Amino acid sequence: MAFFGGLGTGGLQIKIRLTGTPETHPHDIFYLRHRPSWKVRKNVFTALKSHKISTAPTLAPQQQQKDGGGPQRIMVYSCNHDTEGEVTLQMPHGKKLDHMGIQVKFFGRIDMEAGAHEGRPHYDFISLSKELLPPGSLFDTRTIPFNFRGVEKIHESYHGRNVSVKYFVRVEVQRQWLPPITQEHEVLVQIPGVEPSVNEPIKMEVGIEDCLHIEFEYEKRCYHLHDVICGKINFLLVRIKIKHMELAVIRRETSGEGVALTAAMASAGGGTTGAKSDMQNIVTETQTLLKYEIMDGAPVKGELIPVRLYLRGIPADVTPTYHAENNRFAVRYFLNLVLVDEEDRRYFKQQEIILWRNELG
Repeated sequence: MAFFGGLGTGGLQIKIRLTGTPETHPHDIFYLRHRPSWKVRKNVFTALKSHKISTAPTLAPQQQQKDGGGPQRIMVYSCNHDTEGEVTLQMPHGKKLDHMGIQVKFFGRIDMEAGAHEGRPHYDFISLSKELLPPGSLFDTRTIPFNFRGVEKIHESYHGRNVSVKYFVRVEVQRQWLPPITQEHEVLVQIPGVEPSVNEPIKMEVGIEDCLHIEFEYEKRCYHLHDVICGKINFLLVRIKIKHMELAVIRRETSGEGVALTAAMASAGGGTTGAKSDMQNIVTETQTLLKYEIMDGAPVKGELIPVRLYLRGIPADVTPTYHAENNRFAVRYFLNLVLVDEEDRRYFKQQEIILWRNELG
């Protein structure tokens, strides 16, 4: 995958190309249909169609343009894959550029939007640098290999509403008396995990005294991103005229300094005055990824409603659950069960689920 430097650089063009493809590294590199984002796609079936096309063995991958003149296929890399490639520095014929040294750098960075930080918009958890060329002059085309091997990538790439996690390669051409010429290329990273050792079913009884009493059960609490959520809802007492019932998947992004403390307070149900003041710096975005009706009409006592929800069919880029990463952000997922009566009053119950990645894609 390659990327060119821009204009206004004395004619210098910088091309960063990462080595490796899904064909050469089938377990470490995977083609993506689009760049991951926070947005929810309008067409529910796009998610299934996209996954089918991306993994179909009979389809040849789209050929990349040799000189970077066309759109590139987006590739995602395993956390265990070494970041390596080559940098091409190209000067127009007859021109020369004097420089004070050229470096290639590799960053792992958490970027936060305004309002979700206190004077520190980003935090680098990885910052490495290597020299490509000593001070001198450029007057032709030079291609120089680079590698960053054995780098531990502890976070997965994430592009959210107020926070993002990025890995990128940056080339810097230092100049005397002038700002450096820079070019960046993002490296998308995913971290395949293993199923949590403790994965008990979810069983809860909720209701309104003498009016409504329901029992819902989901087979487990932890799901991989292509899993199926199965469960059932049992009506033990119904004295309210229910019109219909909905099930939604909700994503909640929390960002800001002190996210871990906020999560602990939410679990405990309280906190100190100082802790509450820290919560004022926390920004929370809630997003409904999918909502569908699982019951239409009034239920009766003893009625059992089955639940089956395919996570792969959610028209959004679902990520693993993030637990207060670097105490700066968290991403959590919830199942929201909503009952609507004939007077359009809504009764709901949320239950958190844990998502994890079992494979690239």
